[in-house]
Formats: sequence, C-alpha cells, structure tokens
Amino acid sequence: MFETMSQQEARKAILDLTAEYCATFHNKKKPFQEGDRIPYASRVYDQNEMVNLVDSALEFWLTAGRYTDKFEEKLAKYLDVRFCSLVNSGSSANLIAFMTLTSPLLGDRRVKRGDEIITVAAGFPTTVTPAIQYGAVPVFVDVTIPQYNIDVTMLESALSEKTKAVMIAHTLGNPFDLKAVREFCKKHNLWLVEDNCDALGSSYELDGVKKLTGTIGDIGTSSFYPPHHMTMGEGGAVYTNNPLLNKIIRSFRDWGRDCVCPSGRDNLCGHRFDRQYGELPLGYDHKYVYSHFGYNLKATDLQASIGCAQLEKFPAFVERRKENFARLKAGLLDCQDKLILPEACPGSDPSWFGFLITCKEGTDRNQVVQYVESKGIQTRMLFAGNLTRHPCFDQMRESGEGYRVVGNLAVTDRIMKDTFWVGVYPGMTDQMIDYMAKTIKEAVRP
Repeated sequence: MFETMSQQEARKAILDLTAEYCATFHNKKKPFQEGDRIPYASRVYDQNEMVNLVDSALEFWLTAGRYTDKFEEKLAKYLDVRFCSLVNSGSSANLIAFMTLTSPLLGDRRVKRGDEIITVAAGFPTTVTPAIQYGAVPVFVDVTIPQYNIDVTMLESALSEKTKAVMIAHTLGNPFDLKAVREFCKKHNLWLVEDNCDALGSSYELDGVKKLTGTIGDIGTSSFYPPHHMTMGEGGAVYTNNPLLNKIIRSFRDWGRDCVCPSGRDNLCGHRFDRQYGELPLGYDHKYVYSHFGYNLKATDLQASIGCAQLEKFPAFVERRKENFARLKAGLLDCQDKLILPEACPGSDPSWFGFLITCKEGTDRNQVVQYVESKGIQTRMLFAGNLTRHPCFDQMRESGEGYRVVGNLAVTDRIMKDTFWVGVYPGMTDQMIDYMAKTIKEAVRP
C-alpha cells in the first residue's frame, strides 16, 4: 500500500484511517436507559486523541519529546503560570512537590527529617505519603462539612517550631479556604503546596482577582489518571511561578541531575565541561552531575499527545461538570432532611470532581449506597475516610511516633462513617443525572 507513497502521504493515510476507526468503533454510544451502569467517572475523548496517539507512535520517540514540550507550554498557558513539568502520575507529582521542599538549595526553609507538615486525614494517601517516607511528620487537622476541606480555625493550634509547610488537596474540586491558608503560611513563612489533582479548572477569588487553584500556593500538582478532569491514561504535572522551585522540580524529576539541558540536547548551556561540582574533578560532564537524590518520573510523548488533545476540550469539560453538579443538587434539594448536600467554599467556583453526600442521623449510608449501587450507579467513599485508621498507620499508631493529630478528628470520622459520593463527569447526560437524583431519593425514602 505504501510503496507508491511518500512518508508524509503514508502518515496522512494512517491518521485518516485512525480517525475513521475511532469514529466507527469508539464514539458510537447507545441512548441511556434507566438501569444502565453509570460509572463515577469515565474518559471523554474522540478521534483527536487517538490520532495524536498514533501520530506520536509513528515517530517512535517513546520518551518525552515534542508533544511533551507542547503540553507543558499549553497547560502553563491555561493555568497562567511560568513553569510546568509533565510527570508520569499525580502521585509522582506530589512526590516531586514535597521532595522539592527538601532541597539544600532552599537554605533555612528546607524541610528536614523531623520537620512538620500540616495536612488532613480525610483525603487520598499520596498527599502525605512522600512526607512520611522522607521522615517528615504530618500533622493532621480536622475538616468541615459540607465543604469537606481543612478547618482553618485549627491552623494556629497545629503550628509548632518544627512546622515548615502546609500540603493539602482541594477536595473533589471544591477549593479550600485559600485566603485563610495563604495568610497563615505568609505569617509563619511556610511553604504552601496545593494538591490540585481533583480540582483542575476550579478557581478562587483572591484580592479581587480570580485565579485557578494550584497557582496560588508555591507549588501545584495535577493528575491525569482516567477518572480525573482530563486524562492521558497515566500522567501528572507539577507547576510553579518560582524559578528556583522549578529548577529543583526538574532536577528531582530527571534523575536528580544538576544540568538543566533537555534530554537529547547536549551542552545547550555551553558549560558542559568547564565547571567543578562537589568533589568531582574540574570539567566532569555536567550531564552526569547530581545535585539531588532524584528519580526518573518523566511521562512519555504517547501520554502527552493524548493530553494535548484533551486540553483543547478541557474548558468544555469544566463547564459540563458545573452543569451536572448544579442539576444533581437541584434534584436532591427536597432530601435535605435526610442528607447533607455539598457547598462550595465562599469565593470559589469549583470544577467539581464529584458530588459528596453525608447521611444525617437516622439514614444509614451502607443501606443508601447498596441501594444506589443495585440500580447501576457507581459510588465512592471520600478516599481514605480517616487515613490514620488504616493498616498503613498500624506501626506508627502503636509507637505513637511519626505523625501528630490536632484535636480528635471527629468530623473526619463522621465522613468515614456517613459520607459517599457519585460522579458528575462531563460524559454524563441530563437523563443520567436525573436518574441518579431519582435513585438517591428512593434510597432515603423507601
């Protein structure tokens, strides 16, 4: 077939066939009928993602390349930040964000083993895993209902002479009180890391300016796992406006290298063989000088190619999430004697990842969840519920070392016992949203 074609013509033929294949076999969906399975999240894509993926595969570059550069540039522009680094997952993004704070380049503000990081237990474990594994001490404070974010009235109580940072997530797209948290961090010269993995596209008004979450603290992180706001299969990002933090982020992502020259481009800086580092001999190849104990956490161009196509759709994704959330909430307003419905943080405009529901006294969550699931609607807990009660904390709980709790985490425990959520992803139709509202009402009013 390709013998009479140029490489460019053959490539175009393959990509045209790819688009036709996707339109024929991937994008035909039957109309929703009551009882059909409604997942809490799902990929939303078309031929553009598949064409990009095949285009990247035909180059066979495999590691980070032109699509990665394009994605980092496009995401940074969307977020209005100076620096963005693509990584292989949201968990890796959180790992790099935390480890960046441990760099000797930060001087007295560097996080050392035994230093404390204020966070919450009602969330996903990889927000705090890097700190624990490094030897820092997470300090857990309670959250509030119906916002499900950090109780900012407890911040001062959590502070000690060892506190170096606050690292918390925007819960299911709902921004935490960034005004209060940022003021607290500025007052005490603390780093602020926003785990933005469940909130890409959410915004918060600060000092009269509307800003996207993840861009207000020192470092923000994102995840592009399939259920998230956009996807590239596996993938994540770390972003910042601070040039020094960006240099450290890149180093930790790229094996701990001191050199900032991109992979595959030698001596871009012009100083590859004329400097002296550590106790190495003068002129030792700078590409193999390591200023940090880093990792290889880069994503591939295959992933980035999908992300580039997803970013084109992303503003529409955000708007559809907001519409689905509003429709579901309107459909459940007459259940507020049985359920606590979620509320946005004042001053915020969430890009909702899910719809959190807390059962009031007399309404059994397990019964509600089992009924809803039996009708084809997928549910989820608020991740760990109370992370400190999980088996991974057994040894620390027994020894009384390795973490600290401020107060008794009573609201966190209630979430663990009474809260669940359903999805509002952009692939959901009005019929699906209405069916979810109807089913949840049936569950609480049998």
